[in-house]
Amino acid sequence: MKNQEKLLEIDIQIEKIIEKAKAMENDFSDSISKVHPNYSKSATNLIHYLAFRNYEINELQDQLRFLGLPDLSNIEGHVMKSLLSIKTIINHLRGNSIIEKQQGIISIKQSEKLLRKNTKELFGYKSKKRRTRIMVTIPSTAAEDYSIINHLVNLGMNSARINCAHDEPEVWAKMITNIDRANNALQKNCKVMMDLGGPKLRTGSMQAGPKLIHIKPQRDQIGKTIKPAKIWIAPPDVLPPDNSDCAIIPISELLLKKIKRGNTISFTDSRDKKCKILIEKKQGKGRWGTSNDSAYITTGTELILNKEKENGENKIFVGELLPLEQFLFLNIGDKIILHSSQELGEPTILDENGKVLKHAHISCTLPEIFNQVKKGEPIFFDDGKIEGIIEEANKEELLIKITYAKNTGSKLKPDKGINLPNSNLNVSGLTKKDKEDLKFIALNADTVNFSFVNDENDVQELMDELSKYEKQLGIILKIETKKGFSNLPTILLKSMQTFPIGVMIARGDLAIETGWKNFASIQEEILRICESAHIPDVWATQVLENLAKKGVPTRSEITDAAMAQRAECVMLNKGAYIDKAVKMLDKILRRMQHFQKKKDTMLPKLTDVDRLKISHDTFNV
Repeated sequence: MKNQEKLLEIDIQIEKIIEKAKAMENDFSDSISKVHPNYSKSATNLIHYLAFRNYEINELQDQLRFLGLPDLSNIEGHVMKSLLSIKTIINHLRGNSIIEKQQGIISIKQSEKLLRKNTKELFGYKSKKRRTRIMVTIPSTAAEDYSIINHLVNLGMNSARINCAHDEPEVWAKMITNIDRANNALQKNCKVMMDLGGPKLRTGSMQAGPKLIHIKPQRDQIGKTIKPAKIWIAPPDVLPPDNSDCAIIPISELLLKKIKRGNTISFTDSRDKKCKILIEKKQGKGRWGTSNDSAYITTGTELILNKEKENGENKIFVGELLPLEQFLFLNIGDKIILHSSQELGEPTILDENGKVLKHAHISCTLPEIFNQVKKGEPIFFDDGKIEGIIEEANKEELLIKITYAKNTGSKLKPDKGINLPNSNLNVSGLTKKDKEDLKFIALNADTVNFSFVNDENDVQELMDELSKYEKQLGIILKIETKKGFSNLPTILLKSMQTFPIGVMIARGDLAIETGWKNFASIQEEILRICESAHIPDVWATQVLENLAKKGVPTRSEITDAAMAQRAECVMLNKGAYIDKAVKMLDKILRRMQHFQKKKDTMLPKLTDVDRLKISHDTFNV
């Protein structure tokens, strides 16, 4: 009798959810009717899922679980079918043989098929033995070096991301030519994804510093050198390969030819300190050297080349140096001014007693935000590394008190991101530059990645702009603001008027915008809502970042990469070791798909468990 009461209670709750789903379907029938035919059932299912989530269902899930029934935890892609199936089971357990049916609803099998189809249309064919695609941000050097693209495609890159915030159309065209060449050579179908830069809310330029180079070896706590400084010596227009982190000494090409491996270069730095550089190897049009000396080199510094096998010395002079990058050094409690004018920034000016004569100041790349922020609102700089509170606000400047920085102080440099998560900013997702870039993208790319999507109006603006071109482009919507997350359902319904579409979880800005404590659950909700609409998503920002940039992964980023297979695509940023990152990600994704399929837990066979042993090396990846 007690179980019958529980079954009746469950039946009433399920019926209430079904009624709400039908009511919302009717309320939003106009939006559903406007979507692309490929999304008609998906749009209805999205509405049904939102109706389902309108209720606190934890208690209902517990009731179902205690009775040994499906608990609706993976209902996203097939909401009405799952609700009716549970209702049918309840009917039978209560002695009622009615089978609940409804025309036109999506089954579990159809749901998976729709998501696979939409993913294939957006990202192309999957790699062998791996269902999750890999997107890689292409470095500028790939325009001139075909081998970079060829290697990445061969390792498993499924789509190449070109960021329009960097380089020019001529460079992009060369990248795409190399992608097409690699596709033909390897018989692959790597897609071209191009990112619109969007509105850039960043710090402006600083006053130029002195023209010098700081050679800085790594030292231990007692000052002993543990790793010599790397030095790139080359003509002024020849940059170090792979964007290596090193000091750069420009010299004339004619003098460079005199420098051989094993030579030593001695010089006196700007502090009259005698220093040496050992030449280790030649690479391309440059030379690599190392030094155990900390040194400051200025334009025109005399370098004495001491040759290994010859007597005598050759004099070389350092060419024109770029000004040293300036920055604001900030501690908790410091005050800085962010101003709308493009005046060059400068550090705090103190008098001889340490009293502040003039606060540190720096400009902002989006002056229009000054009319939209208010006193008391938080502000973040450089991916949240520096936090502040706005103490005064007007149309010309903001006075900001620093509330968080490193214990030893933090550096705020030019061109660093600014986030105003609690400010009601009205900044369009499509800039004048974006509209210019779309002319190239429409002719050359497969998909456009749309930055800073805040609401359905941003989506409409993009679709209106794309309607000027004959080619049908895929669209990936980058969700990276609190407002974008809040408006995700209407953003999806508007974008579903075209086909195919996807969503990128831009986790860097989104984490700062929504708050660190909220981000994990928000990331989860985006995955769920996208699945309810059968829209593929991209797991982006800092995936295997340490591996890509430094060649060694951290334990936490390996776990993050394993979780990433819940998305349909994972994005890697560029780095000197990007090939290693692609290789590692490919292995992780192929292995993890034996253990998890989207949110569903998989239970592969464990070898030797009948002998109370566990083996985990049975998968061929």
